[in-house]
Amino acid sequence: MLETERLLIRPWKQEDYDPFAALNADPVVMEYFPSTLSKKESNAMADRVCGLINEKGWGFWAAEEKESGSFIGFVGLNVPGYDLPFNPCVEIGWRLAKPFWGKGYATEAANACLTFAFENLALDDVVSFTTVRNVKSRAVMERLGFTNSGEDFDHPAIEDGHPIKPHVLYRLSKDTWSKRP
Repeated sequence: MLETERLLIRPWKQEDYDPFAALNADPVVMEYFPSTLSKKESNAMADRVCGLINEKGWGFWAAEEKESGSFIGFVGLNVPGYDLPFNPCVEIGWRLAKPFWGKGYATEAANACLTFAFENLALDDVVSFTTVRNVKSRAVMERLGFTNSGEDFDHPAIEDGHPIKPHVLYRLSKDTWSKRP
């Protein structure tokens, strides 16, 4: 488990599944994904994420607001399962429920995950990517110290012609991360 001033980044609990399904069904949260997820699809995703955490000891962890004890979404590290032009890599990602946007939680949680990535996993770099149009996630990436690599790509899991197929790749090296203020 990782801990920040306001958050716990922890293994998943069964009671996280319902609020996770609610955020995956929210069209605003899922604007930059191919579609919202049904409860069955969301539960299957949570099961996959939990399985990967059990296998590796890390992954997309559940994020909990300390003050309220509320599940707010996930944040963490992942080895992408798609054939991406920049593989092999470890990505950082997050997905938070709408009521928890605009509070700095994604940046706060992601910073803790980057510390884990560079100090515990001894990674040389971490990537993050999103559709070109997702300016909010791109802003989080930049606040974290990531830079646009210029290696834009079409995401192989998204159908041709879909407006979110074009993606942008950001990178953060351990060296750059260690020199942050």
